[in-house]
Amino acid sequence: MGLIYEVGDVVTLKKAHPCGSKEWEILRVGADFRLKCMGCGHQIMVARKLVEKNTRDLKKNEKN
Repeated sequence: MGLIYEVGDVVTLKKAHPCGSKEWEILRVGADFRLKCMGCGHQIMVARKLVEKNTRDLKKNEKN
């Protein structure tokens, strides 16, 4: 609750991707998020509500 998601941040989600990674890089923020799997590079679009509900950890991008 109250997390601010920005492009470049890495989120850790509850469930693992089939490749085994739980970490996703945020490529686009809006009503939907575009996420890239940190394990295999697969990209998906997910509703903001689902990302917020399933986030376990948020690592901010150090560049900003």
